Amino acid sequence: MTDGDERVPDAVRAVRDFVNTAEPQTGEEQLTDPERLRDWLRARDLLGPGVTLTHADLHRALAIREGLRVVLQAHAGHPLAEDTLGPINAALGDTPMRLRIDTAGVRRLAPPGDDPVGGLVALLDRAAGTEGWERLKVCARESCRWAYYDTSRNRSGRWCSMAGCGNQVKMRRAYATRRRRGGERANRR
Repeated sequence: MTDGDERVPDAVRAVRDFVNTAEPQTGEEQLTDPERLRDWLRARDLLGPGVTLTHADLHRALAIREGLRVVLQAHAGHPLAEDTLGPINAALGDTPMRLRIDTAGVRRLAPPGDDPVGGLVALLDRAAGTEGWERLKVCARESCRWAYYDTSRNRSGRWCSMAGCGNQVKMRRAYATRRRRGGERANRR
């Protein structure tokens, strides 16, 4: 699912797309081997030519992705427990980064050219530095957890799609309320 909103910063859009390489509802996984991760990274200019990836690199990238899903839940107002950050911080800690200043005087984290996951980490740094970072969230529907960009004026969006997930959650709540009220009436008789 895409938001179609041109206001989404490029780096935030790329992080959203990375998180959505796995579809929790269906179990679909796009990054099933190092070659698929390589192709995904190269398509976004996050990996130089000639860099090879291993299964360890794939596992590190997947740990970062699933850690991001936890972080994006916090953007949506869910509590963030310190112990849930261990896997992502370990994966990020394995990535050597260097501080660079570009010709415009902007500070950037840059990986050494031979780190296969470094481009992804640099992308996260760019995305986190944008105004739109806090608007990147994951769907509040437990079975979905799809990453989306919250375009609501007051940043209160909770679902990837109001017509899909939002409607299902609201219908489920309404049904539970009707059942509870029906049970209360039956108990009064």
